[in-house]
Amino acid sequence: CEDIWYPMGPVSYQSHGEAEVIININASPFYAGKRQLREKMLATRAYDNSVILAYTNLVGGQDELVFDGASVIFDQTGEVITRGKQFEEDLVVADLDVEAVFRSRLHDPRRRKEKFLSQGLEAEVESQVISQAELLPPKPPLSSQEVRVYADVVAEVYAALVLGTKDYVHKNGFRKVVIGLSGGVDSSLTAVIAVDALGPENVIGVSMPSQYSSRGSRTDAQVLAKNLGIRLITVPIARTHATYLRILQDAFQGTQPDVTEENLQARIRGNILMALSNKFGWLVLATGNKSEMATGYSTLYGDMAGGFAVIKDVTKTLVYQLAHYRNYLSLHPIIPHSVIVKEPSAELRPNQRDVDTLPPYPVLDPILQAYVEDDRTFPEMIEMGFDEAVVKRVISMVDRSEYKRRQAPPGIKITPRAFGKDRRLPIVNRYRSF
Repeated sequence: CEDIWYPMGPVSYQSHGEAEVIININASPFYAGKRQLREKMLATRAYDNSVILAYTNLVGGQDELVFDGASVIFDQTGEVITRGKQFEEDLVVADLDVEAVFRSRLHDPRRRKEKFLSQGLEAEVESQVISQAELLPPKPPLSSQEVRVYADVVAEVYAALVLGTKDYVHKNGFRKVVIGLSGGVDSSLTAVIAVDALGPENVIGVSMPSQYSSRGSRTDAQVLAKNLGIRLITVPIARTHATYLRILQDAFQGTQPDVTEENLQARIRGNILMALSNKFGWLVLATGNKSEMATGYSTLYGDMAGGFAVIKDVTKTLVYQLAHYRNYLSLHPIIPHSVIVKEPSAELRPNQRDVDTLPPYPVLDPILQAYVEDDRTFPEMIEMGFDEAVVKRVISMVDRSEYKRRQAPPGIKITPRAFGKDRRLPIVNRYRSF
């Protein structure tokens, strides 16, 4: 799909060769907000070249990527003629006024200038790829009403997560998935997405309470499963955890309890989920979000275990927005209100809270966006107004956790820069920002 993004690429070649209708075939991967940017760019290409532009895009998921469709036809003035559906296959039929292209070119002084650039300028094309992509034609490609409809980023993201999950599961030959339900918002959202993608009969929830799991969390997992109409398996892990500690007591002699004992619980849960996967052929969906993946607030071979990580590229603050959005779509809330309002906690020790280890998510997530997605340097983030000590802390956590992310399952990309193929850094790295 990259050819269309070049201002003086194939579109210019073809239009100067007297082409009046150009069909551009694409596999353009989705990220939140890309559709609006893409349509501005396409409108500019159509207007600048006085050509009818039919942009056809793939629909479906492949590994981390989701292709969102949303095919569109622009006339020679940059106006939308018609659009296809987003995240669905669609057949779009439109009548084209090709004669209008000829008439517009007769009155366009640009057509009487040099017909095309010399070959010596072709080397400069690549440097112009995105610099001109946001130029607007004289008339906006979207009406004010359409802008409101298509600017709902949360709705787009949710649809992308559902489509990406559905295609990853089905195209890899699976029918059912299994999810550890903790009673928290991350696992709840993952379960709802899975049900919307696969149907309730193909989603199994597993509640694995420990001695630290609150009564509210256990109840919330049960209520969610009932609301979704999915099967819920309960496998308590307190006795298993105690057995692990007894087995390790000689090796741990002389040490104090720490994160090791906490992580044992997560790894017991990972083992149970993988055992169910092996026995019944169910795909394990990991439930970690981008904020956790970024900072290493996740356990290798524990809550990171699984074949696919649905919300791997979704920050914690966006998780809450998606939860509210999905509840809004239903006559009655699917995700219990108590799940959304409770303070985030891994519940691996008494009275544990996420803020004991991480900055509050409304503080953390903008810093992660600046550092991970926008590639901001440490001085730039300080100039943006972030607290210096917090920025140093976050950068250190992100950099130290690269080795964990290398071992994480793939997950759906919904931002311009997701962990994995988009952001490749060496684990052995002596460079420091400060």
